[in-house]
Amino acid sequence: FPVKVKQTSVILTYRTALQDSHLLYLKMSVIPNLRGHHLICLHFFNGKGYNREFTKNLRRVLEKSENLGVEVSVGADDVCMECPYMRDKKCCSEDHSNQEIIEMDEFALKLLKEASDSKLGWNALKEKIPAIFHLWLERYCKRCCWVNACEENLYYLRLRDGKDTF
Repeated sequence: FPVKVKQTSVILTYRTALQDSHLLYLKMSVIPNLRGHHLICLHFFNGKGYNREFTKNLRRVLEKSENLGVEVSVGADDVCMECPYMRDKKCCSEDHSNQEIIEMDEFALKLLKEASDSKLGWNALKEKIPAIFHLWLERYCKRCCWVNACEENLYYLRLRDGKDTF
């Protein structure tokens, strides 16, 4: 009887470990959903964010995006999941911020010529950035609260200064 219990617990432990690793694999292999402005702005991420959880999530989303590509979404996306200003899938950082972000997302999708639910590789997306960067810079970057962080990113600086190689 003791041997049977040991074998059963070993089998159950092994089965649970396999299930957990399979769930982790599925979670890690899901293509990230990104809203319009994140399709552009994530290219200039330099390790800064609102807090540790937000920054950790940004790194995870960026790594998955680079490896798996992205799916274009409308509204709150995988980056927003850890945003301290997200309430009921809406940005509440300021009074009109959610509407401004929706307009920014729409403009980004128009510039990138992408539609919601489309899927594309990270490099294919990155290849589009130089052609639209100066329109984005003039309309959004110059008044963005994150511009100082982006100005620490070499790719951002090269695009801003007209050296659009990557």
